[in-house]
Amino acid sequence: MSEEITAFEIKIPQDRLDDLHHRLDQTRWPDGLPGAGWEAGVPLGYLKDLAAYWRTDYDWRAHEARLNEFPQFTTDIDGQTVHFLHVRSPEPEALPLVITHGWPGSVVEFMKIIGPLTDPASHGGDPADAFHLVAPSLPGFGFSSPLAAPGWDTSRVARAWAELMERLGYHRYGAQGGDTGAIVSPELGRIDPDHVIGIHVNNLGTFPSGDPAELAGLTEADQARLGLMSTWSHDMAGYAIVQSTRPQTISYALTDSPVGQLAWIVEKFKEWTDPSADLPEDAIDRDLILTDVSVYWLTGTAGSAARIYYEGARSWGQVQARSSVPTAVAVFPNDLTLRPLAERDHNVVRWTEFSRGGHFAAMEAPDLLVDDVREFFRRFR
Repeated sequence: MSEEITAFEIKIPQDRLDDLHHRLDQTRWPDGLPGAGWEAGVPLGYLKDLAAYWRTDYDWRAHEARLNEFPQFTTDIDGQTVHFLHVRSPEPEALPLVITHGWPGSVVEFMKIIGPLTDPASHGGDPADAFHLVAPSLPGFGFSSPLAAPGWDTSRVARAWAELMERLGYHRYGAQGGDTGAIVSPELGRIDPDHVIGIHVNNLGTFPSGDPAELAGLTEADQARLGLMSTWSHDMAGYAIVQSTRPQTISYALTDSPVGQLAWIVEKFKEWTDPSADLPEDAIDRDLILTDVSVYWLTGTAGSAARIYYEGARSWGQVQARSSVPTAVAVFPNDLTLRPLAERDHNVVRWTEFSRGGHFAAMEAPDLLVDDVREFFRRFR
């Protein structure tokens, strides 16, 4: 197996963009119930407006160029092409940090935090807080595609990340992640504890084992998150059930219809962002949302990305071996993170709760996330 690392540049062929525009022009719209809100899904009027903006106002080339400002590479690990950003700090003593996105995210999530983390001096921070950043695209997501084989669950991803950091010459490093990244990062600590010095997670999923004692004496904040967990499982988990059981079936619709792909993802930007936001773009810039959606559409990875759910479903809710690596947990609004369960599974040495932001913390509240990451890792420098 070649360990070669190859420079990479995002360069979407023009005919793919022309095809996107043609499909948007030819969208076959369903009926919508007049006056209906978001309770049954993305409202027709909202999606028509967003799709029209995607077609006429959104400029992929501008955002492609912005992404290409970050050094990017590909390498083959365990038979899979892995795409990653590798942004080295100008500070020679910077701490290596691997950061992992989730679904429906991508490396687009990190565009607002890369500069402050790698070059704090240029963003009003302390140069001593600098990181060398490695931000891979999950296998089957975006430019880490096509998916070469089945079996890419989060443990296999973590093993690939350990190999990637070794290949880059980083023998002492931290890990950060949210959503799927909040599963991969602690698993990386379990797999590579001699090299992973600390783990920082946001949107950490916690699952009761069935022992009532685990949920005794919850704080008011944890009680509220437990209630949200119940709401999620009964009213908001449809996408997860589909992707964990029939990812191939849903892939046909999402790969053939850009509006279908848009609706599938933007619904999550509505439900998971800061609860004070009325619309997704009230929490995250509309162009940034569309850049994330465009990565899925232009790479045709809706189905392969969904397989992370399919591969991981067997272990959902199972209690993991407790990690010994020092861990920081950042809790944003709408996170389903219960402190007693987090402490059951992780060596939690820092716990921070925030009153603004949401699931996509790096996009919604980059200042809060950056500050928390900096503060946590100071103890390891």
